[in-house]
Amino acid sequence: MAQVCLLLLVATAPSCSTYAQKNESKQNKTWLDQHQEAAASVVVLNNQSGLVPLKDLEQKIASVSLGVTHAAQFDSLLNKYTAVTAFPGAAYGQTGTYTALLQDLAPYQTVLVQVEAARLKDPKTLELLTTLQGQKQLVLAVFGPAVHLASADALTAPMIWSEKATAVTADYAAQLVFGGVPATARLARTYSARYPKGSGYTTPVIRLKYTVPEEVGLKSQVLEQSIDQLVTEAIQQQATPGAVVLVAKNGKVIFNKAYGSHTYDKTQPTQLNDIFDVASVTKVSATTMAVMNLYDQQKLALDSTYAYYVPSARGTNKAGIKIKDLLLHQSGLPAGVHLPLQPQDVSPVPTEKYTVKAGDSAFVRNDYFQEVVWPRMLNAKMSPKDKYVYADVGMYYLKEAVERQAAVSLDTFVAQRFYQPLGMQTAGYLPLNRFPQSRIVPTEVDNSFRKSLLRGYVHDGGAARLGGVSGHAGLFATANDLAILYQMMLNGGTYGDARYLQPQTVKLFTAKQSGVSRRGLGFDRWDSDSALGYPAKLASPDTYGHTGYTGTCVWVDPRNQLVYVFLSNRVHPKVSNKLISLRTRQRILDAVYQAMSPKEKVAAVQSE
Repeated sequence: MAQVCLLLLVATAPSCSTYAQKNESKQNKTWLDQHQEAAASVVVLNNQSGLVPLKDLEQKIASVSLGVTHAAQFDSLLNKYTAVTAFPGAAYGQTGTYTALLQDLAPYQTVLVQVEAARLKDPKTLELLTTLQGQKQLVLAVFGPAVHLASADALTAPMIWSEKATAVTADYAAQLVFGGVPATARLARTYSARYPKGSGYTTPVIRLKYTVPEEVGLKSQVLEQSIDQLVTEAIQQQATPGAVVLVAKNGKVIFNKAYGSHTYDKTQPTQLNDIFDVASVTKVSATTMAVMNLYDQQKLALDSTYAYYVPSARGTNKAGIKIKDLLLHQSGLPAGVHLPLQPQDVSPVPTEKYTVKAGDSAFVRNDYFQEVVWPRMLNAKMSPKDKYVYADVGMYYLKEAVERQAAVSLDTFVAQRFYQPLGMQTAGYLPLNRFPQSRIVPTEVDNSFRKSLLRGYVHDGGAARLGGVSGHAGLFATANDLAILYQMMLNGGTYGDARYLQPQTVKLFTAKQSGVSRRGLGFDRWDSDSALGYPAKLASPDTYGHTGYTGTCVWVDPRNQLVYVFLSNRVHPKVSNKLISLRTRQRILDAVYQAMSPKEKVAAVQSE
């Protein structure tokens, strides 16, 4: 029972009990020992095609369970990598055939089947599996004594075999499917002509692993207690009603926990897969990613002038702004531009002239961007160049350049080039088009513009005037989504055996590039002049990332192989600066460093 409770804590992060927390390090050591045993014993067979680990996450994938005990654990881990639909075989097997199951599986390209080893002797099960391997990309996860391999000679599909059928082996097998863990084991003896002694394939690690802090030398009890105290303090002082915290180190998610509720009335507890408005984290997770991709394609040059890409800027004093200076926030543009809304600009119901949806009862006129937003952006008063002014305006500008060069909208471009192939299941703009409102954490009660609680509509009023898709705000995501994206960055632009960005591009954009600020290209960075430490006292000088107005942040420390994600809704039900004054985000990051070994902590504070 202790193992199950521990695994849920790591994978789905509820609190087991006070007693369990006190014994957590011991429990996690036991879990880790069992995971390592699984690594030494789980064998991958029939993988000559290299199908395992699965590379393509843009296909429809199903998981069928046949007589296994830990299907829920297996499916839970699968869904951290991509959307996988579960089909319990017991619901279909009562009729004597699996015809209905095969019909339901018709839309799926890849089918994962978890099966109890003894079921391989069942003719009906074998018929189902041989049919599937003829129709689909089939991957088997078989749990039980290897003597049953003698019954599997007709199966040619890749097979993950585990002698033990436990929650830990189900966890390991699921992660192996997507390359979160490797396969190295071989069969210890011969079971049939097809499965002789020494059979087995080695598979690589290509994605995040989900594990316990002890695997990277941290103590669960120390890490969890520190983070618990800081988030609990924030919730008790009404700095935010809830939050999700994720920490990944050395390519492994070692902490992921949800706290509090969506609102202060505590009617809906925060969940790990809740979707947050990440506010200005959009700047680096959407716009800057798009710029980096176009830079790699040589469709955007950092030293080119803005008017070269956006003809409407020609003949204005914005024509000569360099793309690089927009990314550095030192183009001379102001921090913001007033965008007035007259009664004729907004309709409470959609009509032919009012289709830009800013809220349930707020529809902006179609020509508002062309007649109000963009003219005001182009006519904005300029300050001297090479002066650092953190500006949303520059991200409006970059969106226009990106969309002209990409020939698609920003939201479509980043979804196609990054989010979908990476397996980021929720990341994107306009979440209400894809998810129920209940999964989205609410932000502020907007009493002036949209006159309602904002839930699934972007908090930022400027982005709302554009229909929710902007360069500076509008992105929604889960913590796991952002961890995937920034592990790709930490990997130098690769993830899942695919390249998304060139390594030199990642280094260029995330390094300090300004002579007048701490900034990289698009990215915020470690600040040597911060008395309190930014983004944390113990962060290394290589650290980069961004914060978001709604109470979010993501920070990456390459020197310590660390990804840190904090998501909250501090602006609910109205804007409060308590989260900022408490320095909750910074103190949690410092707590992570403090949980590291002394040797690692020294590395964190040393400069080059």
